[in-house]
Amino acid sequence: MSLLRRLTFRQLQIFAAAAHHQSLARAAEELHLTQPAVSMQIKQLEETVELPLFERVGRNSTLTSAGKELLQHAENVLSSLKDAEDSLAAIRAVRKGEITIATVSTAKYFVPQLVARFRDSHPWVGVEIEVGNRDSIIQLLRRNQVDVAIMGQPPVELDAISEPFAPHPHGIIAAPNHPLARLKTVAPQRLSGTVFLAREPGSGTRSVMEKFIARHKLHVSLGAMFTSNESIKQSVMAGMGLGFVSLHTLPLELQAKQLTVLNVRGTPVMRTWHIVYRRSKKLSPATQAFKEFVLAHGAGFLKEKFSMLPQPTHIRRTEEQSRMTAS
Repeated sequence: MSLLRRLTFRQLQIFAAAAHHQSLARAAEELHLTQPAVSMQIKQLEETVELPLFERVGRNSTLTSAGKELLQHAENVLSSLKDAEDSLAAIRAVRKGEITIATVSTAKYFVPQLVARFRDSHPWVGVEIEVGNRDSIIQLLRRNQVDVAIMGQPPVELDAISEPFAPHPHGIIAAPNHPLARLKTVAPQRLSGTVFLAREPGSGTRSVMEKFIARHKLHVSLGAMFTSNESIKQSVMAGMGLGFVSLHTLPLELQAKQLTVLNVRGTPVMRTWHIVYRRSKKLSPATQAFKEFVLAHGAGFLKEKFSMLPQPTHIRRTEEQSRMTAS
């Protein structure tokens, strides 16, 4: 009969403990066994390998050359079994895990579908989604009330890890009967004198809009301020002004021809979607699995979901997006 069939895991465990302590009594104490039980297991192991494993001097036990050789292999076996145990525990944890995801309001147009795809392969994971503007999401992260967040601009004011996963285009929308909607291409300067409907301060979209206006030195009027993309879209439809929004908020209105995206030179302004979590946070197996899913599949999912978006010929690429493409 081969050695593998005669050895037992318990024997290797007891042998390794005795070798490390160089004492059968201390090995027995560690393993919560009696010393005679340890002695019996060691004796059976020596009979199995047909070689002495210890040299006993008084109360101490030192390894023979055969014992040193067996210890090396025993440690490898025990280490592999521990890795297997950890991996299986992680799988069990993923299957039973809970994740709380915070998302900026702009991302609510795709995050539920992305989560649904994740749960196709992890159906036992429970997911809770919190929606808010950028400032409120940062506060949730700061207070450790969520596991991860999906947002655009990384929170430099928080010690967090931000991992990019997909491009995020922003553009200028108008009602289909707006005079600028008839132009094939719109120079940025043509926007001066128009009314822009804006998100509230603290919104990531508001920040991108203000940078665009400043970069082109535009003189525009800020009309009503809104706390949601839906309100901006409805107001643009009503002819109250132009809107600067994430193009990922538009598929239904574009399909229904209720809104149009102006082909303004320098747009779409390409930003980046990030998955964000506190640097000090130890991600659970379920959260780690979700993060890896987003990084692996997020870009492809968004490309598929928003394939109907217009592709203007003049695209401004930010350094952020150029780094993503290069990588």
